[in-house]
Amino acid sequence: MWEFLTAVRDYPFMRYALSAGLLASFACGVVGSYVVARRITYIAGSIAHCVLGGIGAARYFQVVHGWQGFTPLVGAVIAALASAFIIGIVSLRAKQREDTVIGALWAIGMAVGVLFISRTPGYNEDLMSYLFGNILMVGPADLWIILGLDLLVAAVVALCYNQLLSVCFDEEFARIRGVRVELYYLLLLGLTALTVVLLSTVVGVLMVIALLTLPVAVANVFVKTMGRIMALSVVLSALFTTGGLAISYSPDLPAGATIIIIAGIVYIGTVAAAAIRSGMRKAPGD
Repeated sequence: MWEFLTAVRDYPFMRYALSAGLLASFACGVVGSYVVARRITYIAGSIAHCVLGGIGAARYFQVVHGWQGFTPLVGAVIAALASAFIIGIVSLRAKQREDTVIGALWAIGMAVGVLFISRTPGYNEDLMSYLFGNILMVGPADLWIILGLDLLVAAVVALCYNQLLSVCFDEEFARIRGVRVELYYLLLLGLTALTVVLLSTVVGVLMVIALLTLPVAVANVFVKTMGRIMALSVVLSALFTTGGLAISYSPDLPAGATIIIIAGIVYIGTVAAAAIRSGMRKAPGD
């Protein structure tokens, strides 16, 4: 732990990595709470895999054609929002084809990303970092973008908290009350897409869903109201990302994988402890 704290003090890249993890934790906890409540984790998974297509395309055009402003993060945002919009429209207008479209986007997004990366000179070896994350490569420009996306998520949730909550828990009642369910559902998918982009920077495309849902799942064991679930999920996400960076630093382990393992261990331990307590309470009456 002391080596990690020393590295944070002495090396800018460690400070950037820690800042990225903490910034991403806010959107992770807030939007993840909606994702779990609405039970759209499978949609978030499809969006996450489509992100690779945007990252690969951005890297290709940046390196081959010199589009310096088209960074991988920008490409990820575009791909995530586009896939969220397509999935949202299909979910609302053609429910019988929803699973097929989600599966197709999942596969196509990954395939497009691999193709673009394979055609980018000198960047084939970066595929693993896209899939599993490389938080240590985050720079100042990335932090500003992440902060901007974070502020956007905060603003939308502050303005539309009740509407999003009603869409998640009782869609029919929301319609009766005059809530524009379609609009807020698409808005929720858009927020999910942006959060997926944030987390793909931290833990990579393949492990986004774990960090989006595990802190919320742990929080659900201890608190029940949405506001408290969000707050506790943000704190847990920050602890997981910081702990993963600290533990992975000295042995030079992949930070993204370490973060997810810590989150998974805490989740399994929490669920097991809750089950044991529940069994002990029931035992005297059996």
